[in-house]
Amino acid sequence: MTFRGGRRALAALVALALVVAGGLTWYLWPSEPRVRGRDVAISVVDGPADDQHVTLDAAYFPPATGGRAPAVLLAHGFGGSKDDLRDEAARLAGRGYAVLTWSARGFGRSTGEIALNSPDYEVKDVRALVDWLARRPEVRLDADGDPRVGIAGGSYGGAIALMAAAYDTRIDAIVPQITWYDLADALFPESTGQGPEHGVFKKMWAGLFFSSGGSALPGGAPGGLAALAGGGSGAPAAQGASRQAQCGRFLAEICDMYLTVAETGRATPEAVKLLRASSPVSVAGRIRIPTLLIQGQRDSLFPLGHADANARAIAATGAPVEVAWISGGHDGGGSDSDTEWVEERTTAWLDRWLKDSPVPGVRAGRTTADAGTPGDAVKAATPEGTATASAPAGDVEGVEGFTVSRDGGRDPGTRRSLVVHASAPSYPGLGGASRTEVPVIGPVQEIANPPGGSPASVSIVPGMSLLGGASANPGVSVDVPGQAAVFESAPLAAPVHVTGAPTVRIKVYGTGEVTLFAKLYDASGGRLAVLPSSLVAPLRVTASESGAEATVTLPAIDRRFDAGHRLRVVLTTTDMGYATPSAPAAYRVGLAGGTVSLPDDASLVTPATGPAWWTWAAPLAAIVVAAALLLAGRRRTAPADEREDGDGAPLRITGLTKRYRNGEKAVDDLSFQVEKGQVLGLLGPNGAGKTTTMRMMMGLIHPDEGEIHIFGRRVVPGAPVLSRLGSFVEGPGFLPHLTGRANLELYWQATGRPAEDAHLDEALEIAGLGAALDRAVRTYSQGMRQRLAIAQAMLGLPDLLVLDEPTNGLDPPQIAEMRAVLKAYAEGGRTVIVSSHLLAEVEQACTHVVVMRRGQLVFQGPVAELLGTHSPSDGPGPRLEDVFLDLIGEAR
Repeated sequence: MTFRGGRRALAALVALALVVAGGLTWYLWPSEPRVRGRDVAISVVDGPADDQHVTLDAAYFPPATGGRAPAVLLAHGFGGSKDDLRDEAARLAGRGYAVLTWSARGFGRSTGEIALNSPDYEVKDVRALVDWLARRPEVRLDADGDPRVGIAGGSYGGAIALMAAAYDTRIDAIVPQITWYDLADALFPESTGQGPEHGVFKKMWAGLFFSSGGSALPGGAPGGLAALAGGGSGAPAAQGASRQAQCGRFLAEICDMYLTVAETGRATPEAVKLLRASSPVSVAGRIRIPTLLIQGQRDSLFPLGHADANARAIAATGAPVEVAWISGGHDGGGSDSDTEWVEERTTAWLDRWLKDSPVPGVRAGRTTADAGTPGDAVKAATPEGTATASAPAGDVEGVEGFTVSRDGGRDPGTRRSLVVHASAPSYPGLGGASRTEVPVIGPVQEIANPPGGSPASVSIVPGMSLLGGASANPGVSVDVPGQAAVFESAPLAAPVHVTGAPTVRIKVYGTGEVTLFAKLYDASGGRLAVLPSSLVAPLRVTASESGAEATVTLPAIDRRFDAGHRLRVVLTTTDMGYATPSAPAAYRVGLAGGTVSLPDDASLVTPATGPAWWTWAAPLAAIVVAAALLLAGRRRTAPADEREDGDGAPLRITGLTKRYRNGEKAVDDLSFQVEKGQVLGLLGPNGAGKTTTMRMMMGLIHPDEGEIHIFGRRVVPGAPVLSRLGSFVEGPGFLPHLTGRANLELYWQATGRPAEDAHLDEALEIAGLGAALDRAVRTYSQGMRQRLAIAQAMLGLPDLLVLDEPTNGLDPPQIAEMRAVLKAYAEGGRTVIVSSHLLAEVEQACTHVVVMRRGQLVFQGPVAELLGTHSPSDGPGPRLEDVFLDLIGEAR
């Protein structure tokens, strides 16, 4: 049986069938159904005496799967509302959950005043929401009035998930994100373990919370604090205008507490008690359900120590706990891939404990009596010996898993930052699974606290990431001269990966109480050292003339310090984000131990980051289709071509024409010739036909008219002479998880030629990649990727090298290096053709030039001859830019 039209038509029909089948599969593949929520107003009763009536503005999303399903409460961040969570609620409803999200009291259109997740207020509100869910016919029940329900939320919403779980035994699983363990410790941190009573006031973050003039806060929507300024519905009419201007919709007692501590810069016992009443530290041992704790590495408000303390307290009850450190936080810097990972991990956790668990949660044998009654924590003192959120205390038993987000370089195609997730079966805590001692040296140094605490050093500006994105906090700290003591290590002989909170022992000489801020820099020898995550550790020390010793717990980080870098410990007297003494003073600071203790966790394993299966399958399918078309349509080369001289000119183009489908000519009757040893620049504005010409040179597309000969042989698809040509057109593409060397070896294997013919060492020597060749390509800079692409084109040392925009995206030093690479390659009689928009580079790197305009040749010859054809009236001599603009007819 024969097919009408021959093999070529049959191959085209097969390709069309494959495309249609793929499109139908994509169209018909089942996807999560879209779910529309409905707004509801839920009346609750709260307050210490259960006498306050509040209306919560909520939205309910029934499960798309129908029937009874587990429920999820989604809680928003500070300054936000239920509207921030509509997309996430719809997504979870599409996954088979009944979802309820609401605006907390004092936010959005909900009435009431903000009580910072107090057991007497917000916790009681959540109990009422659980009651409401228990009455819904779509919600699965574990017992009468007891729905199968979980809570997820970030920041303010994460804290209510923890607090509600401590007081309501009906809650079965929670996913708190970037939230606190001890709100008093968060606002009054102290890195020597003395507690918030001796802590340093985090004035800028506190001001953002309580000031009525702020904008959006992390985890919330734009206009967060600005919405507080007007009081909103439910603000008491008797509230004074002055207090409302200062504290918006906060409860009066919280406002009064803030005004007191903001004026003195000191935590009062009453303030500590009030803040801890709204913190998991007040309910240690009561949270006994599966908990996934997600904390941000870039977070000066609630740093990693808060998740560590929550993990210890929950794991001690026997409840399942996992910990994850993500790339962002309240200071910004998060990536899209990390956001997607958090959504997927949250859903998986809820699926495991709400859908797959055969019993109603775990609850670790908890009874209703264990949970206590909302409001009890206000009366209870913090258990003696409770660790602060910043103090590492060794391994954490009972935590099921640990994940850390790390920089995976940049995607070579999209140039987006990549995030990889290193994981371990257990969580070592901030103290790490092991520790490395690195000596640091430096004399005892005198530093001064300036009058009024100004000017102040800068580590990070809280809230700036909300205005200017992650770039607003670039990770570079500024220390004021005369206010900083500096101690430094020798260059590291080997890389050190720090995962946890480093420690250092110091001595402070003088009299009275001294406020200091400790930092650990990564100094690479450049002008500016990097402060990881822009975090500092505040502390207060009572100095003595003989030197008061203190062990400082530095901020918890996950960072690789490369070989050759130095560790730099800096202690400053000021920091912009904190309250500092106003009286001028001078102290002396030195080291007590002489080392920095660095924690690590060698069990953290980063999975291979190879591309998805379809990135392999798609090119293979394309090759199969292309081969079929090639075999079906390949024409025999004319016998005259077979008798041509195989050592003729490297490139001869005669009468070359290529039309678009609309008949317009992309290349119009183009003819020129390139000789051995030349570096030819192919110039022309966008649309001149340069790339189209190059693609025809390589046999990728057919000319409509004319011919191309390489070394005397006519170019047709699959012509043997193409093995003497190396090229890359329209940017390099590599497998990001492989090393540069592995990419080149894989490419050469695909040619089917012997390995010894690759001349890999010679190509690499010309490209100048050095040790970077054995690193994953995802870690390469743009310049390194371009040089790797050049090396790939040079494999086999082809006699003709064709490069499309090889300096695209490079900075001036990299362009200079590329210029040297091209000149070195042309030495010895080989030929290089480059297209470029950088006229100055063509002038410096190329010996000859071809100028095109609208597909036609307007000049061919040596660069010097081109410049000699032009004599501008202004200036001492011709410029290539002037000549080029004149040739293509553009106005200057």
